Amino acid sequence: MPGMVAFGRRWRIASDDLVFPGAFELFIRALWWVATLVLYIKHKGRFDCHGGAYLHNYLVVLLVLLAVIIFTLCAIVYVSAQGTIMNPGPRRSMLALVYLRAVLYVPELVWAILGAIWVSDDSTGCNPAEVGAVLGAVMSSWIILVCMVVGVLVVFDPLGSRRSGAQLAVRDLESSESAQLFFTAHSVASRVWESRLRLLCCCLPQDDNHRAAFSSIAQLVGGFFLDTDLVPSDIAAGLALLHQEQDKMEQSRDPDEVLTHSPSSPIREDLELELEKAAHCMQFAAAAYGWPLYVYSNPLTGLCKLSGDCCRSRHAEYDLVGGDHLGCHFTSILQSTGLQYRDFIHISFHNQIYEIPFFVALDHKREAVLVAVRGTLSLKDVLTDLSAECENLSVEGVSGTCYAHKGISQAAHYIYKKLVNDGILSQAFNIAPEYRLVITGHSLGAGTASLLAVLLRSTHPTLECFAFSPPGGLMSKALADYSKQFVVSVVLGKDLVPRLSIPNMEDLKRRLLKVVSNCSKPKYKILMHGCWYELFGGTPDDFPTEMESRREEELNQPLLGEESLLVRHSSSYQSLSSDDSPAPHTHLPLFLPGRVMHITEDGPARRHCFSQVRYRAEWSSETAFRNVLISPRMIADHMPDVVLRALRSLTREPHALLCPSSMSHSHLNVI
Repeated sequence: MPGMVAFGRRWRIASDDLVFPGAFELFIRALWWVATLVLYIKHKGRFDCHGGAYLHNYLVVLLVLLAVIIFTLCAIVYVSAQGTIMNPGPRRSMLALVYLRAVLYVPELVWAILGAIWVSDDSTGCNPAEVGAVLGAVMSSWIILVCMVVGVLVVFDPLGSRRSGAQLAVRDLESSESAQLFFTAHSVASRVWESRLRLLCCCLPQDDNHRAAFSSIAQLVGGFFLDTDLVPSDIAAGLALLHQEQDKMEQSRDPDEVLTHSPSSPIREDLELELEKAAHCMQFAAAAYGWPLYVYSNPLTGLCKLSGDCCRSRHAEYDLVGGDHLGCHFTSILQSTGLQYRDFIHISFHNQIYEIPFFVALDHKREAVLVAVRGTLSLKDVLTDLSAECENLSVEGVSGTCYAHKGISQAAHYIYKKLVNDGILSQAFNIAPEYRLVITGHSLGAGTASLLAVLLRSTHPTLECFAFSPPGGLMSKALADYSKQFVVSVVLGKDLVPRLSIPNMEDLKRRLLKVVSNCSKPKYKILMHGCWYELFGGTPDDFPTEMESRREEELNQPLLGEESLLVRHSSSYQSLSSDDSPAPHTHLPLFLPGRVMHITEDGPARRHCFSQVRYRAEWSSETAFRNVLISPRMIADHMPDVVLRALRSLTREPHALLCPSSMSHSHLNVI
């Protein structure tokens, strides 16, 4: 940081990012040089065939060229390792080295072409072993050149030319001109991201819903890092630092210090009751994923159990709507839930943007009409997830502003129309009028189920909803408070998704910028220790949290003619000036639905691969999920099979619910 400016444009790589790729290329070049030298010494004087002089000269020039490249790479690695992320001053000479390395590709390319011509045309009569050895050297040259072209494409920034111009002009602009510059850059970034989405989703129908989703997602993603000059390696280093800082805070926290709920909160017996219900409903939420999750959860027996019924068509007997491999999906649901064919009222595998699969069944064990909504399993579902702008949601009886996540709200309205307008719920309650309505889902399905429960609450006042790992940026505070009466959200460990919202991501960006700005160690050391810590654990590195009296102007020294992008004008950087000043939020806050049940591992943070995992469950608050936690398990804790396993473990071992801090507090819920 900042991104390197070379050849008149900015690249997605900083001057301190060349340590590892440079060292790797240096290792390959050194081996190649040694092998070429051995080849030359071994075959010296034997190139006495037609064209042998050309082959001899090729090896000599190649040795000299490789030696120059090796010395250049040594200088690049050494210079790139100097300074810190925010102090690029010691790396001022990097631009000259980069240009020198680029110039060296020209003779290398020319020599590779000539070598290919000489080997193919002028090697007649030469020893095949000698020709093969030279051919190997020629092929190695081409492999290296192709890899470098791929590397250039990876670090190419489509917005580089515009951002480079912004860097040079931003400090000379008035505030109005600067705002206009940012608006133009954001528009260009949005168009670039929209083009990427269209290319990625070229197989999907380009209807109005998709075009609106592409535009909304592009606006969101294009502007997120626009006011910073972060490159991908800066983000990786910042996440590594945040994880270690977070672990140090957890280790220093007093384990006996707990905060009890107010007397009006649910008591422990209620927690056990809701936990039993949640464990039962989670099997339906997991079953909604169909055969992919079933086979993943049962790798040895899943295919055998499904193979007999996968090709059987049940269209005449059951209302299966849309999707592929319907027989496999339906069979896996039967296997996962233990229900019979006759217990299903409606099964839909139709999947489009804002339209997600669900099924309705009669749960005789719990005497419930159960609606299970599937989570994210397709690219269309991802587009629904990423349509994260707010949409007004009109709900009777709720005081306060009502709005929700647009994509999930659209999905909830889609299922609501199916259930009500198509008479699916009426059909179910005609069969079992004494049953109550239960709605469940995981991830995207959990968010949709929660909003669907809000929509149906007025006509079904006794309904219950169990939302497993719901997205954090789901509904307004008024709706979240209203949903506490009938929605229970279950969150496992450090799951990323319940902590995922636009304000939380803005807070993560602010914390990432702060920790990167305050660290005085080179980036390569941060990344090396971070990788070791993630893989093998150990003690968190004691990285400094102060700037060690370095002057701010020294941290912002221009590098290679570049300026730290938007440092003086960016709200992201201005928010770092004081810990007390709250970060400005440009997006409406969204919250988790209902009451929040938090399940955590009981015991050390790192355990043996084959050790038994024990869990504890507590009532928590949505305020506990306002920060994104960095952890190797932030994705694994979101997986539906992991959540189901944790719930089953808790229901089999009720004593695991007790707070380990004190047995005398067992009648209280703690957060």
